[in-house]
Amino acid sequence: MNKELSGIVKAWEAKLKKSQATAKKRANSIFTRMSVAHVDDDDEICNPSEPHHIEKVFPNGDIYMGQWADNFPNGHGKYLWVDGCMYVGDWLKGKKMGKGKFSWPSGATYEGQFKNGFMDGEGTYTGSSNDSYKGSWVVNMKHGKGVRNYANGDFYEGQWRRGQPDGKGRYQWSNGNQYIGHWKNGKMNGNGTMIWSIGNRYDGFWEDGLPRGNGTFRWEDGSFYVGVWSKDPREQSGTYYPSSAQVGGGFDWNPQEMYMVNLRDCRISSGENIPIFPSQKTVNWPCEGESFQKKSTWKSYAFADAIESNGGDHGLGSESDLSCDVTTESLGSGGEVDERSRAEESDSSQRCSRPHIVIKPIRRQGLTISKDHKHYELMLNLQLGIRHSVGRPAPATSLDLKAMAFDPKDKIWTRFPPEGSKHTPPHQSCEFKWKDYCPLVFRTLRKLFKVDPADYMLSICGNDALRELSSPGKSGSFFYLTNDDRYMIKTMKKSEVKVLKRMLPAYYKHVRAFENTLVTKFFGLHCVRMTGPAQKKVRFVIMGNLFCTEYAIHRRFDLKGSSHGRLTDKPEADIDPTTTLKDLDLNFIFRLQKSWYEDFRRQVNRDCDFLELERIMDYSLLVGIHFQEISHSGEPLNTESSVSDYQTSLQSRSDVETHTNHNRLASIRLGSNMPARAELTVRRNNPESQLVGEPTGEYYDVILVFGIIDILQDYDISKKLEHAYKAFQFDATSISAVEPRQYSKRFRDFIYRIFTEDI
Repeated sequence: MNKELSGIVKAWEAKLKKSQATAKKRANSIFTRMSVAHVDDDDEICNPSEPHHIEKVFPNGDIYMGQWADNFPNGHGKYLWVDGCMYVGDWLKGKKMGKGKFSWPSGATYEGQFKNGFMDGEGTYTGSSNDSYKGSWVVNMKHGKGVRNYANGDFYEGQWRRGQPDGKGRYQWSNGNQYIGHWKNGKMNGNGTMIWSIGNRYDGFWEDGLPRGNGTFRWEDGSFYVGVWSKDPREQSGTYYPSSAQVGGGFDWNPQEMYMVNLRDCRISSGENIPIFPSQKTVNWPCEGESFQKKSTWKSYAFADAIESNGGDHGLGSESDLSCDVTTESLGSGGEVDERSRAEESDSSQRCSRPHIVIKPIRRQGLTISKDHKHYELMLNLQLGIRHSVGRPAPATSLDLKAMAFDPKDKIWTRFPPEGSKHTPPHQSCEFKWKDYCPLVFRTLRKLFKVDPADYMLSICGNDALRELSSPGKSGSFFYLTNDDRYMIKTMKKSEVKVLKRMLPAYYKHVRAFENTLVTKFFGLHCVRMTGPAQKKVRFVIMGNLFCTEYAIHRRFDLKGSSHGRLTDKPEADIDPTTTLKDLDLNFIFRLQKSWYEDFRRQVNRDCDFLELERIMDYSLLVGIHFQEISHSGEPLNTESSVSDYQTSLQSRSDVETHTNHNRLASIRLGSNMPARAELTVRRNNPESQLVGEPTGEYYDVILVFGIIDILQDYDISKKLEHAYKAFQFDATSISAVEPRQYSKRFRDFIYRIFTEDI
């Protein structure tokens, strides 16, 4: 391989200078074009330069040839390392992404799907000794349905979990013996059948790879032994039943022979280890994103090391470690075990229909406001006003505010002529007036919420345009997101502004007293008044974006605890991560660890008491779900229901996160980046009459983000009329518009049914 590399290097050397000069020239043109302000970021990021073919030799001797764009491999390409490893396939921004083939100097190969450099999706690994695995992978680990052929002639077909067999599967030894049944952590565990090549068989329970509990051993001649099995002779007991063909003779078989003789040759093969994962092969792209690449490479190493330390992709060992679920049809004939399992699955399918969950690719929410957008001038006015408000000199503020600061009449008007004024800069928008409501209070709130003024101004008023959500909310308000997703700007009705100003003293006292409050964080309240005959006024409130998190939000729910009109009525095919689902769409119960659950209940009670006292109703708990593990087909992968397994997985995940991003653990707080288990539920009756479904025992490891939103609707005359009208037509307990005390009680009752302690 080294001779071949040397030949390729000599052949390419003459072309390198020309290709590098072309890339440099193209890069210069890119940077010139990117200096324009208020561009559509999506277009610039996705395709800032045309893909082109390149042949490059790196200083360390590695070689790459293929498609290149944005200073990274983009498209199809081939990379050869000096140690003889090679990858041929698809690339995306310098990472192996899509279909590809990785080969090792030993002759081992992996051919299949890659994701962010990891073996992820459907793929086949063939070792140098013809030890092979074909099936599903998740982050370098065998996970899902798969088939493995071992070099010694053994064979396994069934479910894998985190690199090990787990669930239902069939293992066949080269001598003809086979086991059909359940596995856990790579060992025969649960109900299963062992069939020996000579015709004997055992049907019963297993634990840690050995018979344990009730079981039956059958001989080929029809005789059998029924009893309680244990490797400890003192716990062994049972009865022998001779076959009808047996005449005379005593029973001289010792049940301990099962452990000492019969299972002696039924050891699980250790298999061949993968020498080094493709994600561990460092690549050094000579580009501006060098720091990013180093960080990414370090993460890959740490993640793979953590997998290895947990036995992630090593063989099964002598009495190995291995875990999921597979249909009995794929396991071959399994006698009583298969028939029983098939009957259980049939009965389960008749009782209820399991919700089918498919996670679609994440897409950025909102439309960038460009020059031809109808709200472009409004956006410029908003940015100019925020820059003026935040940058205006002000004395140091104390958290102890006087009552006069909360005066609803406390406001500051500023005129912004296009030519500029003594206090305002010239601008290209139309003339407008800017109003700050209770400026001292909101300045202090930003300080209380630990918002840096410079970062705040940069997020909203930087060169990046805001993004408008595709459609206004139910109230008719428009929503805008900052480019970094940290802040959300909502247009408000005059009545909502009045409510916020009225409750501002109590709101300030509440959020100051309870650092972990779940209610919306407000950072500013403003108004833009356009000049002209219409004298149009647009009122804004600036809030924290609940879903500004490092985790991708796969499902989002807006939950009120009412049932009337609380169904999105969308087929699964039309639901994507930006779809906001409602109460009757919810098919999960969230299990929180004890300490988190106790904190959660306390804070929900405090927040609801505050809203009830302020006569607020119609608020919601907005919940975002990030599934920790998703298959290549987009389906969340369920986990074991045992709490000990859950705690172990949390600990191992924490260890990995400590290596890959130590800031993640510090970011966990009530309502933000919280680890939990989501138990799938089903509604067996009329879905519109069953607010919370029945638990199924199927769990998913998730990260939760949640908070209480829409807290500016008081129980005014319009809501009282709405309640009277709807109560006449529908069940009064099912509608949203109810008296604040009743709303608070119903909201809490519902929330405490879908958030429970994990016991």
